[in-house]
Amino acid sequence: MPIYEYICDNCQAEFEKLVLNKQQEISCPQCASKKATIQLSVFSSATPGGSSKSSTPSGGSSGGCCGGGCGCN
Repeated sequence: MPIYEYICDNCQAEFEKLVLNKQQEISCPQCASKKATIQLSVFSSATPGGSSKSSTPSGGSSGGCCGGGCGCN
């Protein structure tokens, strides 16, 4: 059951929604519009020592697995 991030096409409000199935209707919590655009999510994971690190699907060498930050080498 993924949580998706949306931005309302009507009032530009950003919100998250737990989506149980693809046919589920979503609506903006501020203006009740049913028109929203799904956003690309960025996730965060805890690292040893208690800090957090965000990950983006860049594929570059600025961290991430095999980029020097995950310790797999």
